Amino acid sequence: MTSSLNQTYDDTSMNPYFMVVYSLVFLVGLLLNGFTLKVYLCRDWPEVSNSLMVYLKNLTAADFLLCLCLPLRITYYASSSPIIRRLYCSFGASAFFINMCASILFMGYIAANRYLRIIHPSGTHMLQTLQTARIISVITWVFLLAPTIVYIIIFFMIPSHHEND
Repeated sequence: MTSSLNQTYDDTSMNPYFMVVYSLVFLVGLLLNGFTLKVYLCRDWPEVSNSLMVYLKNLTAADFLLCLCLPLRITYYASSSPIIRRLYCSFGASAFFINMCASILFMGYIAANRYLRIIHPSGTHMLQTLQTARIISVITWVFLLAPTIVYIIIFFMIPSHHEND
């Protein structure tokens, strides 16, 4: 009974399916988010340069960054190497949660911005200014990335003492 409790559950039968799905998500996401970022960043939008556009650009950047991390997740499902698994658990999973939090926050900011546009249609509320949107975006990224950067530094400073699988 105790030997069955100490065994880890490792079902790899779904790995080919996950590899195909994540590969498709990677290709489509990279293409669409890359195009969207190009449109946002390479075109001059003087009439639309407002707080909503700042949040949309940041939301797209978060999704694009997640797409860039998907090859690590695909490799995780393709390999049984403990090094790949450790890298994925350290960086790939972190990128997923950063993206999830960033996406939720920026969608919340967009919803709040839309609400304020209804309540203050003249755009006079302090939270509707371009400068405030930029400050909120920078604070959001610092809040999300700071713990991850500290974790990455610690990850590289402490040698791995894991057992062979």
